[in-house]
This record gives sequence, C-alpha cells and structure tokens, in this order.
Amino acid sequence: MKAEGWLFSIMAAFFAVVGLVYGFWAREPAGKTILTVGFLMSGLIALFWFVQHQRRGRGRAQDRKDSEIAETAGPVGFFPARSGYPVLAAVGVTVFALGVAFALWLVVVGALVLALAVFGFIFQYRDDDGA
Repeated sequence: MKAEGWLFSIMAAFFAVVGLVYGFWAREPAGKTILTVGFLMSGLIALFWFVQHQRRGRGRAQDRKDSEIAETAGPVGFFPARSGYPVLAAVGVTVFALGVAFALWLVVVGALVLALAVFGFIFQYRDDDGA
C-alpha cells in the first residue's frame, strides 16, 4: 500500500506544480479548476493509501522485499454481488447537476437521492450481529 501511496503523491505533486504554473500564466478559470480538483483527488487517494499502510503495517506480501510469490495465493477479499446503489447514486448526481443548471429545488432532491445511495452503499452488507 505504500507504493500506491507514493504513486498518487507524485501525481498530486505533478498536479500542484502544473496548476501553479498554469495559474500564473493562464487567465481562464476552467483549467485552474480542473488542475486543482486533480490535485485534491490524487492527494485524497494518496492519503487513503498511507493511512491503510499505517493501519495494516507491512502485512501485505507486496510491501515486503523478502516475500515470495506463493504468499499472495488464496482468496483476495470480499466482492459484493449485484447492487442497485450505483444506479441510484448516478441518478442522484444527475438530478443534482440538473438542479445546479435549471432549478435549485432539484439540488435538494438530488442531494437526498445521493445521500440515500451513499447510506445504502455503506450499510448494504452490514451484519445484524454488529460485525
């Protein structure tokens, strides 16, 4: 997880440098916004990977130099079955964006639908025993 964190940190640094240079020379806001969002998104993902590395330590075989290929064999993890929440999230984002363009009351409806989808994503596979 440390390698992934460094990869996204380098990407965030690239977006930061290019965004500063572009912001100094360019006079239009769209490119500045895109580069800023790129920096924030890659920085967030880098932070996620570094936090995961701190939590789990060097537990993954890919993070150790002395590991063998056979250590990575076995089940990878949990992969969910079908879910309707991605479609619901897409509808919520679409209604939210249409609300920004056409009517502010649609922003509220889109935000509620999106919140319902995120809530469903989070608690979809939660067991009743508190695990």
